[in-house]
Amino acid sequence: MKQNKLETITNLFEGSEIRSIWDSEKEDYYFSVVDVIGILTDANIPRNYWSDLKRKLKQEGSELHENIVQLKMKSKKDGKSYLTDTLDTKGILRLIESVPSPKAEPFKHWLAKLGSERIDEVFDPEIAINRAVNYYRRLGYSDEWIKKRLIEIVDRFKLTDIWKSGGIEKPVEYAMLTNEIYKGWSGMKAKEYKVYKGLRKESLRDNMTDIEIALTNIGEIAARDIATSEHPKGLNENMKVAARGGKVANSARLSYEKETKRSAISKENSLNYQYVDENKLIEQKI
Repeated sequence: MKQNKLETITNLFEGSEIRSIWDSEKEDYYFSVVDVIGILTDANIPRNYWSDLKRKLKQEGSELHENIVQLKMKSKKDGKSYLTDTLDTKGILRLIESVPSPKAEPFKHWLAKLGSERIDEVFDPEIAINRAVNYYRRLGYSDEWIKKRLIEIVDRFKLTDIWKSGGIEKPVEYAMLTNEIYKGWSGMKAKEYKVYKGLRKESLRDNMTDIEIALTNIGEIAARDIATSEHPKGLNENMKVAARGGKVANSARLSYEKETKRSAISKENSLNYQYVDENKLIEQKI
């Protein structure tokens, strides 16, 4: 049975409860600032401490202050929902750096360590590869699976390089083209597919079955080869080619399903946990 994964950043805060809400559009969490302040400081009234710090950040022109989002969250005291200051993951990490408290020092050291490791990886990229391999191993993936996954990542670059040569530059455009391929054979955009599988920030490909991966690869390879032959320019032309690539994969899907009498699309994932409320959305943004 899968264990519940609470919507907190418990790895950083040693299991302390931090209220959070998942934003499915942004694919990120929003965390209660007061909850984090309460853990990092010895303040008797964390809300007052945060009010003073927020005023200070505003006076300093801090970008962090501008990123605060008010969301309705249930109070731990009476169970009623109130508008609460929240920050996304990046904002919470920046908040930790802004809190002058001894309790915040371990987190600051952790952030500094991460930064140092990323700088080391710039000089020696193999460190990053080793880190990725070790992550996959800890998640239970076999070495054979990891080899295939790394090859797929390289093959993906072959496709994005073709798109780049066709005038595609913005991340949102790459996402749109990828969605076109997914829709072509699965009927779902990448985000919709992740919701279908019960995923949030996790990689969609890492949680696909063999046939789902194969169909994704067919769609991308077809789109890449068509683009290599026809040299589409701009987003509109590349979108049409991506759709054709997805159509090729869909033909393979239909053939597979006809012969096997089973759906090629599965809710199966590789997670050893499940989310407390998979349909939990932001109630209100101000």
